[in-house]
Amino acid sequence: QLCNSIIKSVLLHLCSCCNCTINIQSEPAFNDEGVIQVKLNDPVSLVCTLGVTKAEEELVWLRNDAAVLLKEGNNKNRSSLCVTPTYEDNGAKFTCHQKGNSTDQVSVTLNVTFAPNISETVEVTVEEEDDLVLECDTRANPLVSSVTWSLNGSLVDLLADGLSVINNGLTSQLTSSKVKKSLHGGMYTCTVDSPMYGSSSRHFQVTITDKTMKFPLGPMIAGLVVVALTALLAVVSRWRKIVKVTHRIHVWSTETD
Repeated sequence: QLCNSIIKSVLLHLCSCCNCTINIQSEPAFNDEGVIQVKLNDPVSLVCTLGVTKAEEELVWLRNDAAVLLKEGNNKNRSSLCVTPTYEDNGAKFTCHQKGNSTDQVSVTLNVTFAPNISETVEVTVEEEDDLVLECDTRANPLVSSVTWSLNGSLVDLLADGLSVINNGLTSQLTSSKVKKSLHGGMYTCTVDSPMYGSSSRHFQVTITDKTMKFPLGPMIAGLVVVALTALLAVVSRWRKIVKVTHRIHVWSTETD
């Protein structure tokens, strides 16, 4: 119903991109470059119509050059799409053309804006002298302007605290090798600033526990197997000796009789 109402408003609000006989209308409207700016999960309505023609012509929709499956009856001279944009739809291009005539086509592109999804607190437990890895999702459109890390309310001192930070545009990762309880425990905060959505943070409550003795399971199993096989061979060897002695006694007893 929401899509139907949007489509009706599209037909009233003539925002068209024309190329000969093919026409696309959209809500929200696209700009002069054919780009529709929309927020994540906000519906987008696209209507493609064919110019005045007596024949009933079939229309085709493409999403990034892949055909869109249309319901029966939604492809004759007029065809509509209702898109709920996801992360993957950012930059997606929707093209409409007449079947069998792809040279006459019109396209629009989605610019899906979204904020970093980091508004949660994470509990992290790590043993002393183990590695600490904290990751903050910084994926956003437009790109975030800055990422900062703090420990117990103060900006982390990478050099003094033995920490390192890696930013790749999608995530920000704070790491430390061989953590110390006196130095690395506490509340870490990753703060991300977006030019469109403002500031947001993710908290990591890090607890450092005492180091426990770890036994190498693989070598232990191998050792037990060797011991078991050795014991088995010893038993077999002993049993053979007993059999031989018993046999000799039996032979001697027979000869004596």
